[in-house]
Amino acid sequence: MSKPSRNSIDPALSEALLTSLIASRKYRSLDLPRETVLDLIQRAREQTDDPREVDHIVREKLHHLVAPYLGDPDYLECQHDLDAAYQTNDPQTIKIACQKILATHASTRERLSILPQFYERLFAFTGQPHIILDLACALNPFALPWMELPADVQYYAYDLHQPRLDAINHLFVLNGMAALAIHQDILVNPPTIEADVAFFFKEAHRFEQRRRGCNRDFWQQIHARHLLVSLPTKNLTGSHPKTEQHRRLVQETIAGLPWQIHEIELENEIVFCIEKDV
Repeated sequence: MSKPSRNSIDPALSEALLTSLIASRKYRSLDLPRETVLDLIQRAREQTDDPREVDHIVREKLHHLVAPYLGDPDYLECQHDLDAAYQTNDPQTIKIACQKILATHASTRERLSILPQFYERLFAFTGQPHIILDLACALNPFALPWMELPADVQYYAYDLHQPRLDAINHLFVLNGMAALAIHQDILVNPPTIEADVAFFFKEAHRFEQRRRGCNRDFWQQIHARHLLVSLPTKNLTGSHPKTEQHRRLVQETIAGLPWQIHEIELENEIVFCIEKDV
């Protein structure tokens, strides 16, 4: 009997590993999209036919993808805190509640000191957006009180973590906005909505870890006039500079494309403001 091609996927193996991972103690509370785990399994099967190696590769990729080391709040507690804050109708109290949530995740915690000017500088470049895509959003939507968006804004937030999305939709409803936080793997299934601005904050380097070279095709599939890609200027411990490495990542990703790029350097991150010809 001939050996199966590495490009052929054993449905039984895929389903068994999928079920095992989704039901595992580590991941079951996240309610991960099936498409995400199946994509990781397929990519691993292209590297090896050994089921144990496939399992190892998928678990390692999944660990980095959901980034448990970056932190998460208690999302039910978040919703209760937001309810209490919005009942006061006091903007400062609402900001304090959102700041508490933002402080629980490494990527948004690093931005707290510059929040007052962060979105002001971005929107000075892009103009006031009416349709936003927040790609792999994490906790970024909880910075909503600092964005000063128009009342009719359509804010689409995409993430893999369903409890997080439930809390984000709760925030949107409290703000009188549509509940547009969506459970979707944007790499497997990129959004097709046309937008003024797309946020892609501190994720491009992690996308490269998941699938090397994927950013170029992914960015091209995003239908936004302005793509704002931010990357950290240092590693998580602050011990190694990352600016030049991440600048090369962006430059290599858009090489040869007719896009204009403008850099905004901030305290802990650099934002590459890419103007796309859409």
